[in-house]
Amino acid sequence: MELAELVARRPFPAAGLLLGLTRRCPLSCAHCSTGSGLSTRQEPDAAQLERFVGSFTTENRPDVVMLTGGEPLLLPALAERLSTLARESGSRTALLSGMFFARDWSRRGGGRRAGGRLYGRGTPGGGLTGRRGVAVPPAILRAIRSVDHFSASLDVHHEREVSRADVFRALHLVREEGVAVSLHLTGTGGSDPYLADLTRAVEEEFGGRVPCLVNEVRPFGRAASWARATRTGPDPAAASPCSMAAWPVVAFDGRVLACCNQDTVDRRPVPVHLDLGHIAHDDWATVRRRALESPMLRMLRTVGPTHLAARYGSGPRPGSYCDGCRALGGDEAVAAGARSVAGGAAGALLDLTAAMRGSREGAQGIVRRHGCAEYAPLVVTGEPARPETDGRDIR
Repeated sequence: MELAELVARRPFPAAGLLLGLTRRCPLSCAHCSTGSGLSTRQEPDAAQLERFVGSFTTENRPDVVMLTGGEPLLLPALAERLSTLARESGSRTALLSGMFFARDWSRRGGGRRAGGRLYGRGTPGGGLTGRRGVAVPPAILRAIRSVDHFSASLDVHHEREVSRADVFRALHLVREEGVAVSLHLTGTGGSDPYLADLTRAVEEEFGGRVPCLVNEVRPFGRAASWARATRTGPDPAAASPCSMAAWPVVAFDGRVLACCNQDTVDRRPVPVHLDLGHIAHDDWATVRRRALESPMLRMLRTVGPTHLAARYGSGPRPGSYCDGCRALGGDEAVAAGARSVAGGAAGALLDLTAAMRGSREGAQGIVRRHGCAEYAPLVVTGEPARPETDGRDIR
């Protein structure tokens, strides 16, 4: 499963599921949206996660299951079991890693260079090792082999923990295993010189064969004190649909949420319109039904929270687009308006129409709206690693 295919499914309600396996992470990146750390122990109950994923059926399952964290490969056996369970029902799986397991390679001299690229070789124990004996642990390799797509995080903050040479070397090894790979890059925007340098390096290293999803640092987690908001709110008179209200998210306490906004994932109580249940007592069929049939979620996916508040509530709320959405949970007038328009079969048709409209943009269009627009072409392999400037000077 290539990155563009994964991203293109994003507008379709319940087509995907995000599982946060743990908040632990051996890295301490300054921009971490989840505030993860090695001493952070928040994580869903593993048995409940397995029961929830085990409730998928071939007729009722997400198309894509994304394993994330923290660092999901701190729990490689769990990641492998969850991926195996999901794939048995027909779901495809992806995993996002901070690449902690690769960070000592440069210092220890693992791997050999051939034609400007870094390679390794297998070990009898089932791991992968560089020429001088530095191995990818077998349990981690088994977890990576179990997924359909493997994505590595890389940015200026990650590079202080794991060098890009180490990340590139590990990705070559993963590609040799036959697993599709991509890079998840983060910067300060289209004019960020670091992003320009990094995307050139990726193209030189992989020859356009490794796609990149480029996002902008947002003021969440550790970045809340220093990152600036990168987007202005939409015009209340105009529809601004939210594709992020499409895929359920299992948070670190096992609660299932309707969106992946970090404040929604972190804060309790969850606004009622964004609460889909809990893996301790709900199965996938129940969560999916709630996600698909909620009039409020249908309206968020169709017109967005700002337009919804302006039409039925007391008008635009202070704060960001997502702040305004969370505030809708206590507004009964908005909930009643949503029910009047998006209840029943008519609401289902609205939802499908919005999803189809979003999908026509393709993966690049989705990244333009939700990621770093200038680098949207990189979500597709073979595209030139040059920012789209639309005539603007980004130097």
